[in-house]
Amino acid sequence: MTTHKLVILGGGVSGLSCGIRLLEAGHSVELWARELTPHTTSDVAAAVWYPYRAFPQERVTGWARRTFDVLRELSAHSEAGIQMVRGVELFTEAPPEPWWASCVPSLRAATAEELVPGYSYGYSFEAPIIEMPRYLPFLMARFRELGGRLQQHEVHSLDEAWREAAVVVNCTGLGARTLVGDTSLFPIRGEVLRVAPPPVSRFLFDESEERGIAYVIPRSTDCILGGTAEDGNASLAPDSAKAEGILARCRRVLPPEVQFQVLEHKVGLRPGRPTVRLEEERAGNHRVIHNYGHGGAGVTLSWGCAEEVAALVASEAPQGGTPTAGASVDADHASGDVDGSA
Repeated sequence: MTTHKLVILGGGVSGLSCGIRLLEAGHSVELWARELTPHTTSDVAAAVWYPYRAFPQERVTGWARRTFDVLRELSAHSEAGIQMVRGVELFTEAPPEPWWASCVPSLRAATAEELVPGYSYGYSFEAPIIEMPRYLPFLMARFRELGGRLQQHEVHSLDEAWREAAVVVNCTGLGARTLVGDTSLFPIRGEVLRVAPPPVSRFLFDESEERGIAYVIPRSTDCILGGTAEDGNASLAPDSAKAEGILARCRRVLPPEVQFQVLEHKVGLRPGRPTVRLEEERAGNHRVIHNYGHGGAGVTLSWGCAEEVAALVASEAPQGGTPTAGASVDADHASGDVDGSA
Protein backbone atom coordinates (compact mmCIF):
# COMPACT_ATOMS: atom_id res chain seq x y z
CA MET A 1 0.00 0.00 0.00
CA THR A 2 1.20 3.51 -0.82
CA THR A 3 1.75 5.64 2.26
CA HIS A 4 1.40 9.41 2.37
CA LYS A 5 2.38 12.43 4.37
CA LEU A 6 -0.86 14.05 5.51
CA VAL A 7 -2.03 17.16 7.31
CA ILE A 8 -5.31 16.97 9.23
CA LEU A 9 -7.08 20.25 9.92
CA GLY A 10 -9.13 20.28 13.14
CA GLY A 11 -8.40 18.93 16.61
CA GLY A 12 -11.83 17.76 17.71
CA VAL A 13 -13.08 14.18 17.85
CA SER A 14 -13.27 13.87 14.05
CA GLY A 15 -9.70 15.04 13.46
CA LEU A 16 -8.22 12.85 16.20
CA SER A 17 -10.15 9.75 15.11
CA CYS A 18 -9.01 10.23 11.51
CA GLY A 19 -5.46 10.77 12.68
CA ILE A 20 -5.42 7.52 14.63
CA ARG A 21 -6.78 5.43 11.76
CA LEU A 22 -4.37 7.01 9.26
CA LEU A 23 -1.38 6.44 11.54
CA GLU A 24 -2.45 2.84 12.06
CA ALA A 25 -2.46 2.47 8.27
CA GLY A 26 1.20 3.55 8.15
CA HIS A 27 0.84 7.16 7.01
CA SER A 28 2.81 10.11 8.38
CA VAL A 29 0.33 12.48 10.01
CA GLU A 30 0.49 16.03 11.35
CA LEU A 31 -2.61 17.58 12.91
CA TRP A 32 -3.11 21.34 12.88
CA ALA A 33 -5.70 22.97 15.12
CA ARG A 34 -6.35 26.42 16.50
CA GLU A 35 -7.54 24.82 19.74
CA LEU A 36 -6.84 21.47 21.37
CA THR A 37 -8.61 19.70 24.21
CA PRO A 38 -9.85 20.89 26.68
CA HIS A 39 -10.73 23.96 24.60
CA THR A 40 -12.49 22.42 21.57
CA THR A 41 -16.22 22.30 21.05
CA SER A 42 -15.95 18.50 21.21
CA ASP A 43 -15.14 18.96 24.89
CA VAL A 44 -18.68 20.29 25.42
CA ALA A 45 -20.35 17.17 24.00
CA ALA A 46 -22.77 15.33 26.30
CA ALA A 47 -21.89 12.70 24.83
CA VAL A 48 -23.93 9.60 24.20
CA TRP A 49 -24.09 7.46 21.06
CA TYR A 50 -27.15 8.69 19.16
CA PRO A 51 -27.37 9.72 15.47
CA TYR A 52 -28.90 13.17 15.96
CA ARG A 53 -29.32 15.77 13.18
CA ALA A 54 -27.06 13.96 10.70
CA PHE A 55 -27.97 13.01 7.12
CA PRO A 56 -28.39 11.12 4.78
CA GLN A 57 -29.75 8.27 6.83
CA GLU A 58 -28.40 5.48 4.62
CA ARG A 59 -24.78 6.66 4.98
CA VAL A 60 -25.19 7.75 8.60
CA THR A 61 -26.48 4.29 9.55
CA GLY A 62 -23.29 2.62 8.34
CA TRP A 63 -21.00 5.13 10.06
CA ALA A 64 -23.02 4.99 13.28
CA ARG A 65 -23.08 1.18 13.37
CA ARG A 66 -19.32 0.96 12.98
CA THR A 67 -18.72 3.65 15.60
CA PHE A 68 -21.05 1.88 18.05
CA ASP A 69 -18.94 -1.26 17.73
CA VAL A 70 -15.64 0.59 18.21
CA LEU A 71 -16.89 2.55 21.22
CA ARG A 72 -18.18 -0.66 22.79
CA GLU A 73 -14.72 -2.21 22.32
CA LEU A 74 -13.03 0.86 23.81
CA SER A 75 -15.30 0.72 26.87
CA ALA A 76 -13.11 -2.16 28.08
CA HIS A 77 -10.30 0.38 28.59
CA SER A 78 -11.05 2.38 31.74
CA GLU A 79 -8.80 5.24 30.66
CA ALA A 80 -11.02 5.89 27.61
CA GLY A 81 -13.88 7.17 29.79
CA ILE A 82 -16.60 5.14 28.03
CA GLN A 83 -19.39 3.24 29.77
CA MET A 84 -22.06 1.03 28.22
CA VAL A 85 -25.29 2.19 29.87
CA ARG A 86 -28.88 1.10 29.37
CA GLY A 87 -31.42 3.88 29.12
CA VAL A 88 -34.81 4.81 27.71
CA GLU A 89 -36.08 7.10 25.00
CA LEU A 90 -39.53 8.24 26.14
CA PHE A 91 -42.65 9.07 24.12
CA THR A 92 -46.18 10.21 24.87
CA GLU A 93 -47.49 8.63 21.64
CA ALA A 94 -46.62 5.34 19.95
CA PRO A 95 -43.41 5.94 17.92
CA PRO A 96 -42.23 4.19 14.75
CA GLU A 97 -39.19 1.97 15.00
CA PRO A 98 -36.06 4.15 15.03
CA TRP A 99 -34.39 4.36 11.61
CA TRP A 100 -31.08 3.52 13.34
CA ALA A 101 -32.46 0.37 15.00
CA SER A 102 -30.12 -1.94 13.05
CA CYS A 103 -27.12 -0.30 14.76
CA VAL A 104 -28.17 -1.28 18.28
CA PRO A 105 -28.52 -4.99 19.03
CA SER A 106 -30.08 -4.41 22.46
CA LEU A 107 -32.99 -2.22 21.28
CA ARG A 108 -36.44 -3.29 22.50
CA ALA A 109 -39.73 -1.81 23.68
CA ALA A 110 -39.46 -0.39 27.18
CA THR A 111 -41.26 -2.25 29.94
CA ALA A 112 -43.84 -0.55 32.13
CA GLU A 113 -41.30 -0.48 34.95
CA GLU A 114 -38.79 1.35 32.75
CA LEU A 115 -41.21 4.11 31.72
CA VAL A 116 -41.50 7.43 33.56
CA PRO A 117 -44.90 8.71 34.82
CA GLY A 118 -46.57 10.69 32.05
CA TYR A 119 -45.07 8.59 29.26
CA SER A 120 -46.84 5.63 27.68
CA TYR A 121 -44.19 4.39 25.25
CA GLY A 122 -40.46 4.08 25.01
CA TYR A 123 -37.45 2.27 23.62
CA SER A 124 -34.89 0.72 25.91
CA PHE A 125 -31.36 0.16 24.65
CA GLU A 126 -27.75 0.03 25.74
CA ALA A 127 -25.44 2.67 24.30
CA PRO A 128 -21.97 4.09 24.94
CA ILE A 129 -21.75 7.18 27.14
CA ILE A 130 -18.51 9.00 26.43
CA GLU A 131 -16.96 11.34 29.00
CA MET A 132 -15.27 13.80 26.69
CA PRO A 133 -12.88 15.30 29.31
CA ARG A 134 -11.39 11.79 29.57
CA TYR A 135 -11.99 10.52 26.03
CA LEU A 136 -10.31 13.35 24.10
CA PRO A 137 -7.04 13.12 26.11
CA PHE A 138 -7.21 9.33 25.56
CA LEU A 139 -7.44 9.89 21.79
CA MET A 140 -4.67 12.47 21.85
CA ALA A 141 -2.38 10.13 23.79
CA ARG A 142 -3.06 7.36 21.28
CA PHE A 143 -2.39 9.75 18.37
CA ARG A 144 0.98 10.73 19.85
CA GLU A 145 1.85 7.14 20.78
CA LEU A 146 1.44 6.19 17.11
CA GLY A 147 3.83 8.94 16.04
CA GLY A 148 1.37 11.69 15.17
CA ARG A 149 2.49 15.31 15.49
CA LEU A 150 0.36 18.18 16.77
CA GLN A 151 0.58 21.88 15.99
CA GLN A 152 -1.59 24.62 17.44
CA HIS A 153 -1.78 26.51 14.21
CA GLU A 154 -4.31 28.91 12.74
CA VAL A 155 -4.89 27.82 9.15
CA HIS A 156 -5.58 30.42 6.49
CA SER A 157 -5.98 28.30 3.36
CA LEU A 158 -5.80 24.81 1.93
CA ASP A 159 -2.76 26.02 -0.02
CA GLU A 160 -0.97 26.57 3.29
CA ALA A 161 -1.55 22.95 4.27
CA TRP A 162 -0.73 21.68 0.77
CA ARG A 163 2.70 23.29 1.02
CA GLU A 164 3.39 20.75 3.78
CA ALA A 165 1.57 17.71 2.40
CA ALA A 166 -0.09 16.72 -0.87
CA VAL A 167 -3.00 15.13 1.01
CA VAL A 168 -5.08 17.16 3.49
CA VAL A 169 -8.01 15.94 5.60
CA ASN A 170 -10.50 18.70 6.38
CA CYS A 171 -12.15 18.16 9.78
CA THR A 172 -12.70 21.85 10.55
CA GLY A 173 -16.42 21.62 11.32
CA LEU A 174 -18.05 25.02 11.05
CA GLY A 175 -14.68 26.44 10.00
CA ALA A 176 -15.16 24.82 6.58
CA ARG A 177 -17.66 27.56 5.81
CA THR A 178 -14.75 29.97 5.29
CA LEU A 179 -11.99 27.49 4.47
CA VAL A 180 -13.73 26.04 1.42
CA GLY A 181 -16.64 28.47 1.00
CA ASP A 182 -19.30 25.99 2.11
CA THR A 183 -22.29 28.24 2.73
CA SER A 184 -24.56 25.25 3.44
CA LEU A 185 -22.98 24.95 6.91
CA PHE A 186 -24.80 26.56 9.82
CA PRO A 187 -24.41 26.50 13.61
CA ILE A 188 -26.86 24.49 15.72
CA ARG A 189 -26.43 26.07 19.14
CA GLY A 190 -26.75 23.77 22.14
CA GLU A 191 -26.71 24.50 25.86
CA VAL A 192 -26.15 21.93 28.59
CA LEU A 193 -25.81 21.86 32.36
CA ARG A 194 -23.27 19.74 34.21
CA VAL A 195 -24.64 18.64 37.58
CA ALA A 196 -23.62 16.38 40.45
CA PRO A 197 -24.19 13.93 41.89
CA PRO A 198 -25.75 11.96 39.01
CA PRO A 199 -29.50 11.90 39.77
CA VAL A 200 -30.06 8.56 37.96
CA SER A 201 -27.93 5.67 36.73
CA ARG A 202 -29.55 5.38 33.28
CA PHE A 203 -29.84 7.84 30.42
CA LEU A 204 -33.24 9.35 29.61
CA PHE A 205 -34.32 11.08 26.39
CA ASP A 206 -37.56 12.93 25.69
CA GLU A 207 -37.97 14.32 22.20
CA SER A 208 -41.76 14.55 22.45
CA GLU A 209 -41.55 17.42 24.95
CA GLU A 210 -43.36 20.27 23.20
CA ARG A 211 -41.40 22.92 25.11
CA GLY A 212 -38.09 21.53 23.86
CA ILE A 213 -35.91 18.45 24.04
CA ALA A 214 -34.86 16.97 27.37
CA TYR A 215 -32.14 14.47 28.12
CA VAL A 216 -30.23 13.18 31.13
CA ILE A 217 -26.77 11.65 30.55
CA PRO A 218 -25.21 10.21 33.75
CA ARG A 219 -21.42 9.88 33.88
CA SER A 220 -19.06 8.43 36.49
CA THR A 221 -19.07 11.42 38.85
CA ASP A 222 -21.43 13.95 37.25
CA CYS A 223 -24.32 14.21 34.80
CA ILE A 224 -25.21 16.27 31.73
CA LEU A 225 -28.69 17.77 31.49
CA GLY A 226 -29.92 19.23 28.22
CA GLY A 227 -30.73 20.71 26.01
CA THR A 228 -31.38 23.11 23.17
CA ALA A 229 -31.01 23.09 19.39
CA GLU A 230 -31.11 26.57 17.84
CA ASP A 231 -30.38 26.67 14.12
CA GLY A 232 -28.35 29.66 12.98
CA ASN A 233 -27.50 30.96 16.46
CA ALA A 234 -23.70 31.28 16.82
CA SER A 235 -23.63 32.86 20.28
CA LEU A 236 -21.41 31.10 22.82
CA ALA A 237 -22.78 33.12 25.75
CA PRO A 238 -24.76 31.01 28.26
CA ASP A 239 -28.41 32.04 28.58
CA SER A 240 -29.81 31.79 32.13
CA ALA A 241 -33.39 31.52 30.83
CA LYS A 242 -32.37 28.54 28.69
CA ALA A 243 -30.78 26.94 31.75
CA GLU A 244 -34.02 27.28 33.69
CA GLY A 245 -35.89 25.68 30.80
CA ILE A 246 -33.47 22.75 30.71
CA LEU A 247 -33.93 22.17 34.44
CA ALA A 248 -37.72 22.33 34.15
CA ARG A 249 -37.83 19.85 31.26
CA CYS A 250 -35.40 17.43 32.88
CA ARG A 251 -37.30 17.54 36.17
CA ARG A 252 -40.25 16.08 34.27
CA VAL A 253 -38.33 12.85 33.57
CA LEU A 254 -36.41 12.63 36.85
CA PRO A 255 -37.67 11.17 40.14
CA PRO A 256 -39.15 14.05 42.18
CA GLU A 257 -37.00 13.36 45.23
CA VAL A 258 -33.56 13.62 43.56
CA GLN A 259 -31.22 16.43 44.56
CA PHE A 260 -28.22 17.74 42.65
CA GLN A 261 -26.13 20.86 42.24
CA VAL A 262 -25.48 22.71 38.98
CA LEU A 263 -21.70 22.83 38.52
CA GLU A 264 -21.38 24.31 35.06
CA HIS A 265 -23.42 25.85 32.23
CA LYS A 266 -21.86 25.17 28.82
CA VAL A 267 -22.58 26.13 25.20
CA GLY A 268 -21.47 24.38 22.02
CA LEU A 269 -22.09 24.83 18.29
CA ARG A 270 -22.91 21.73 16.27
CA PRO A 271 -21.85 21.95 12.61
CA GLY A 272 -25.20 21.65 10.83
CA ARG A 273 -25.41 20.79 7.14
CA PRO A 274 -28.09 19.24 4.88
CA THR A 275 -25.79 16.20 4.58
CA VAL A 276 -22.51 15.13 6.11
CA ARG A 277 -19.73 15.96 3.68
CA LEU A 278 -17.36 13.02 3.37
CA GLU A 279 -15.72 13.05 -0.04
CA GLU A 280 -12.46 13.72 -1.83
CA GLU A 281 -11.61 16.63 -4.10
CA ARG A 282 -8.46 17.19 -6.16
CA ALA A 283 -6.59 20.22 -7.43
CA GLY A 284 -3.76 19.12 -9.70
CA ASN A 285 -1.51 16.86 -7.64
CA HIS A 286 -3.14 17.94 -4.40
CA ARG A 287 -5.98 16.16 -2.62
CA VAL A 288 -8.36 17.20 0.15
CA ILE A 289 -10.70 14.77 1.88
CA HIS A 290 -13.58 16.53 3.58
CA ASN A 291 -15.07 15.12 6.77
CA TYR A 292 -17.42 17.64 8.37
CA GLY A 293 -21.07 18.61 8.81
CA HIS A 294 -21.92 15.86 11.32
CA GLY A 295 -24.68 17.86 13.02
CA GLY A 296 -25.25 16.54 16.55
CA ALA A 297 -23.53 13.23 15.85
CA GLY A 298 -19.82 13.92 15.63
CA VAL A 299 -18.84 11.36 18.25
CA THR A 300 -21.54 8.94 17.08
CA LEU A 301 -20.14 8.87 13.53
CA SER A 302 -16.47 9.44 14.31
CA TRP A 303 -14.92 6.00 13.79
CA GLY A 304 -17.09 5.03 10.82
CA CYS A 305 -16.21 8.29 9.09
CA ALA A 306 -12.52 8.00 10.03
CA GLU A 307 -12.32 4.56 8.43
CA GLU A 308 -13.94 5.85 5.24
CA VAL A 309 -11.46 8.73 5.19
CA ALA A 310 -8.61 6.21 5.50
CA ALA A 311 -10.06 4.20 2.61
CA LEU A 312 -10.22 7.34 0.44
CA VAL A 313 -6.62 8.21 1.28
CA ALA A 314 -5.57 4.70 0.24
CA SER A 315 -7.49 4.95 -3.04
CA GLU A 316 -5.68 6.48 -5.99
CA ALA A 317 -8.86 6.89 -8.01
CA PRO A 318 -9.98 10.55 -8.30
CA GLN A 319 -13.09 11.44 -6.32
CA GLY A 320 -15.13 14.63 -6.75
CA GLY A 321 -14.17 18.00 -8.23
CA THR A 322 -11.87 20.93 -7.57
CA PRO A 323 -11.86 22.58 -4.13
CA THR A 324 -11.85 26.25 -3.37
CA ALA A 325 -8.52 27.18 -1.79
CA GLY A 326 -7.13 30.29 -0.18
CA ALA A 327 -9.94 31.28 2.21
CA SER A 328 -9.15 31.91 5.86
CA VAL A 329 -10.34 29.80 8.78
CA ASP A 330 -9.82 29.27 12.48
CA ALA A 331 -8.83 25.64 12.12
CA ASP A 332 -10.72 24.19 15.06
CA HIS A 333 -13.40 26.75 15.81
CA ALA A 334 -16.54 24.78 16.58
CA SER A 335 -15.04 21.57 15.26
CA GLY A 336 -16.82 19.35 17.75
CA ASP A 337 -20.42 18.47 18.52
CA VAL A 338 -22.81 17.80 21.31
CA ASP A 339 -23.87 14.31 20.39
CA GLY A 340 -27.43 13.19 20.56
CA SER A 341 -28.60 16.46 21.90
CA ALA A 342 -27.73 19.76 23.49
